Amino acid sequence: MDFSCTEAQLDLGGLVREILDDRVTNERLREVEREPDRFDRALWTDLARADVLSAALPGSVGGGGFGLLEQCSVLIELGRAVAPVPYLASITTATAALARFGDSDQQQRWGVPAAKGELVLTAALAEEHNPDPRRPACRAERSGDGWVLTGTKTTVPAGTVADLVLVPASTSDGPKVFLVEPGQLSVERQRIVDADSEAWLELDGVRVGDDRVLGDDPAVLDWLLTRATIGTCAHQVGVVERALELTAEYARERVQFGRPIGSFQAVAQRLADAFIDVEAARLTLWQAAWRVDEGLPCATEVATAKFWAADAGHRVAHTAVHVHGGVGIDVDHPLHRYFVAAKRNEFSFGGAADQLGRLGDALAV
Repeated sequence: MDFSCTEAQLDLGGLVREILDDRVTNERLREVEREPDRFDRALWTDLARADVLSAALPGSVGGGGFGLLEQCSVLIELGRAVAPVPYLASITTATAALARFGDSDQQQRWGVPAAKGELVLTAALAEEHNPDPRRPACRAERSGDGWVLTGTKTTVPAGTVADLVLVPASTSDGPKVFLVEPGQLSVERQRIVDADSEAWLELDGVRVGDDRVLGDDPAVLDWLLTRATIGTCAHQVGVVERALELTAEYARERVQFGRPIGSFQAVAQRLADAFIDVEAARLTLWQAAWRVDEGLPCATEVATAKFWAADAGHRVAHTAVHVHGGVGIDVDHPLHRYFVAAKRNEFSFGGAADQLGRLGDALAV
């Protein structure tokens, strides 16, 4: 397997880094974090104008014809900058799903505007006390020529700013994914570990027509979960990569007992272990993303990538805080954002123990 990035990946990643270096400063992040939603709409508009949002999407929604590998390159850069934009939820997950499974009307009404940055989309994939998102507790029952949805969804990314929510629900024919506008829902803001805002959604008899069903393929939900998990792993690679860089810089500059602390064996060993963790997370990400992009069986590879994103992410985040000492726990220091972002990514779509359980089940077959 060739793990070299394509020219498109390198160009797109380089463009995103250039934009973020100019616009995502510590001061700007503080401004955004004082708002109710951690969402920089100006940055989102800039990314759209640079065709970053559309470049890695299929042509059916006005995209540049690239795919998941290019999206992962974007997500790594967004993770490095802890950029407050919903690329994972809106582009990698929801808009890409509309491009893959939606009919022409759905693509034109929501997919194309989302690719232009005019709309924000998201997918409600998590439910409280439901360890298996592939079997939604949310129900959809037939009613006349449409459907009635009941249930709740939790920690919906960008749920407070989204213009459309993809809602998986169980039916008598298996799980289906429905397109629901926020005006049909009860939306409650939830504050999470990294000060971002997600949403608790109540579906109390929400009625939708057949035109709001996303495709007739029973694999739509599995596709969504796989893409969202891979995207989370890519974002985590960027987060821990930059956290390690900041920590290594600090270890070279911080002097204790007349020597840079990076010259102490214990510190050097922790940094070396963190480097191995970052590379393991990176390589398992690309292995899984490549198999998904090629349409190959990928369940164990995705679980492996998410295990490393969780387990390695935990270790690197804590190493960064410990080596920084007192400033590592200062919420005014930039490192704090990387710690909380790594913790969020660690548990999204299942932590390390959950992934080991999935791998064990696969090996036991």
